[in-house]
Amino acid sequence: MIIVTGSAQTTPATLEDALRICLEHVKRSRLEPGCLLHSVHQDVEDPNRLVFLEHWSDLDALKVHFAVPECRAFAKSVRALASEPSPLNIYEATPVAL
Repeated sequence: MIIVTGSAQTTPATLEDALRICLEHVKRSRLEPGCLLHSVHQDVEDPNRLVFLEHWSDLDALKVHFAVPECRAFAKSVRALASEPSPLNIYEATPVAL
């Protein structure tokens, strides 16, 4: 499984627009093949910080997702609304049975 984490620091002036486009992106992405989880959260300590969590079945599914024109447009829109660079981290994970 592939796990993607990221965040976007917005401002009070850009938060509403950022939330709107993030929710549209999350809902669209959940319909893509290989998407196991796709979510956006508001940081409880800093409501202007949005946090993203994604789970993908494999790297190929994530690469297809990143190639979707709407995904690229989303990333560009978030960068334009963010007050600082937005980190993105990608991990390969194996579930652990307890």
